Amino acid sequence: MNLYLLFKSLHLIAVISWMAGLLYLPRIFVYHSEALHDSQKDTFKIMERKLYNYIMMPAMLLSWLFGVLLIHSLGFNIFLELWMQIKIILVLILTFYHFLLGKYLSDFATNDNQKSSKFYRIINEVPTIILIVVVFVVIFKPL
Repeated sequence: MNLYLLFKSLHLIAVISWMAGLLYLPRIFVYHSEALHDSQKDTFKIMERKLYNYIMMPAMLLSWLFGVLLIHSLGFNIFLELWMQIKIILVLILTFYHFLLGKYLSDFATNDNQKSSKFYRIINEVPTIILIVVVFVVIFKPL
């Protein structure tokens, strides 16, 4: 069996799952910040916690694991290529964004959210932009 293709497939599956969470959680934050009733807010808290802990966190960890295994399969000289440097920087930004969402999740959990629904609508675009750039960088591999 070709381990490189196995790692690549598992990496893609994990990244797709992670991106789904990165795109959906801020949207839930939009609705949560606009919720008027405590029962609605409690429902959003449950949804947010489960999405973050049971889908996003494992997907992020698996994305990193299979990404590292892919790099190991290709050899560490891959870091000399510009496209990989750009991709790693963007993945680090996505990872920071992931944990920033975790901070906002904690704020909602303690009823201490200070951000508006408009703020969450705007930051919801961050992973989309990064995803587009990463896809083009990985496919076209600029020198």
